[in-house]
Amino acid sequence: MSELSFPPAMTGEAVEALPEEVAVAKAISGVDAGLVTWRAAADRVGAALVLAPEVPLRRAMAMLPLAGVGFQNALGALAPPEVAVHLEWGGAIRVNGARCGMMRAFAATRDPEAVPDWLVISWSLDLLPVSMETGHDPDRTALFVEGCADVDPALLVEAWARHTLAWIARWEDPDGLRALASEWRGLVHGVGEDVTRGDVTGTFLGVDEEFGMLLRLPEGTQVHPLTELLEETP
Repeated sequence: MSELSFPPAMTGEAVEALPEEVAVAKAISGVDAGLVTWRAAADRVGAALVLAPEVPLRRAMAMLPLAGVGFQNALGALAPPEVAVHLEWGGAIRVNGARCGMMRAFAATRDPEAVPDWLVISWSLDLLPVSMETGHDPDRTALFVEGCADVDPALLVEAWARHTLAWIARWEDPDGLRALASEWRGLVHGVGEDVTRGDVTGTFLGVDEEFGMLLRLPEGTQVHPLTELLEETP
């Protein structure tokens, strides 16, 4: 399937390279926002969205959890109802409790107060196990072994684009951030558990108003902003 149907505000491009690499290169060259690059291989599917934020990076990074919610909504609509999809603060996608994919973010700047020229949010999902030795890593799974063999990877990309655009439109409303936070909190994995960020381990209490991770440490609560998750330009 090479031609997908995207919402009017988006354009799609099937690519052979990693979607995030193509999206970042095109963003740097000045492509219009709304481009979705995608690739569906036999063992993995992924997509990336180019955005042109009009707010400082610290606020624009809300697009990472927003796109994650869009992904959960999309897979939830296509997968059997018993399949559970959750999101880690750090970007991992969990299907039926085990890691199955990853959300990633790239931006033109790392300055939290600067308005970035571009922001790219991407995701990838394993369709088949990385190793044929199933059970070797019980915390890792693949979509097709979790009761989702009938999910069309290309249609998943299509659905993600639609759901993500709907959430972006909602996020721009006065109460949109509150609605997004409420939806995301119902999907986030690991609240109340001990997690490690860098060289610090603490209890994951939840997030602040900009989706920064709140970690409870013996000396008090520490905030880790979403900008920590930005990756180097590929």
